[in-house]
Amino acid sequence: MTRRQRLHLEIHGRVQGVGFRYFVQAIAAGLGLTGEVCNLADGSVEVVAEGERPALEALAAAARRGPAGARVTDVTESWSEASGHPRGFRVTHERRS
Repeated sequence: MTRRQRLHLEIHGRVQGVGFRYFVQAIAAGLGLTGEVCNLADGSVEVVAEGERPALEALAAAARRGPAGARVTDVTESWSEASGHPRGFRVTHERRS
């Protein structure tokens, strides 16, 4: 059995108002990942996802491309052990910090 991991991404550029969160949600759900995606007050998008490393790497690659209309300029990526995020992958409202 492979150990689950946690991936945290902050995606910068033109990533709000272009369907970025729903793009990430669809990719993550298709890969069997759990977690959430939200807009941040500074105009970036935050992704916290848990699952198998290859699926998380595929999500990170998709986030670096983004959906049509997005322009990703920078992605901050960090890895840690999974914490047991609830089932499913959801879109949440804007986080202020």
